Amino acid sequence: MAFPIVRHRRLRQNAAIRGLVRETVLTVDDFIQPIFITYGSGIKNEISSMPGVFHFSLDTLEEELKEIVELGISAVLLFGIPSEKDSVGSSGFDENGIVQEATRVIKSLYPDLLVVADTCLCEFTDHGHCGMVHTFERDGHVHGDVLNDESLELLTRTAVSQARAGADIIAPSNMMDGFVYAIRKGLDEAGFSHVPIMSYSVKYASAFYGPFREAADSAPQFGDRKTYQMDPANVLEAIREAESDVQEGADMLMVKPALAFMDVIRLLRDQFDLPLVAYNVSGEYSMVKAAAQQGWINERAIVTEMLLGMKRAGADIIITYFAKDMARWLRERN
Repeated sequence: MAFPIVRHRRLRQNAAIRGLVRETVLTVDDFIQPIFITYGSGIKNEISSMPGVFHFSLDTLEEELKEIVELGISAVLLFGIPSEKDSVGSSGFDENGIVQEATRVIKSLYPDLLVVADTCLCEFTDHGHCGMVHTFERDGHVHGDVLNDESLELLTRTAVSQARAGADIIAPSNMMDGFVYAIRKGLDEAGFSHVPIMSYSVKYASAFYGPFREAADSAPQFGDRKTYQMDPANVLEAIREAESDVQEGADMLMVKPALAFMDVIRLLRDQFDLPLVAYNVSGEYSMVKAAAQQGWINERAIVTEMLLGMKRAGADIIITYFAKDMARWLRERN
């Protein structure tokens, strides 16, 4: 049957009917709020390229946590900016490193707030890469090879130290081959078999990470990350990456970035039955904030539509710098 018997607009004619037939709904339980922690005291410094996002020292963290908990957000993702860096990122796996210290502070203040620890070395290495690097000079320029297998041991030490500090979920973002297997084995051997791994399974070498590089002080000092992060042109490769992580013991899969890779989110949703995470990254956040500050867009409407799109594509969980904003808007709507 077709028009005039079929009239699709019947189910759109008022807000109540639209609400009854709405297929995708955002809730505060969908969101994880990222937090940037740094050394020092009395620090709450706004990140210039990410309006509304701050660096916090441990002594100013409580105010931020209180707001997050009162808004009903149940999880935070921790990134740490260390006081010192070296070639192997040793402060990343230091038992008293910034992420470990922040985790203990959070758990002492809000034991039920989930702590997701980003497990990578790029914030902690002086070269800004996500693993150990063999450097050499050629044609007057510094070059380097990221050493895959040697990096796995350091990443495993980082994950175990984070779990020992109280992290509820380990989220490795380094894109080394075999990282899930190595970290799962290390966690199990250290007595943390109950700690799940939220794997950055499909992480593209994306231009959308620009503001994050400022926030985490993690820009590579030479070269780029294209030898270990994925080519944005590829989608079949995403299946191979995710399948490897499933076989190695991942508990959750992630696609990063989200906005330009909705097709990949849908593909993984159709291929795998693990919980799926979309990371609404810094560049996606900053573009919206900048346009909103100019009065060019309706920020609330744009953000809602964007996050709905990620969930509609198949994401169960969304990591987003808009988490607090969205939680407020959802509360106002209710």
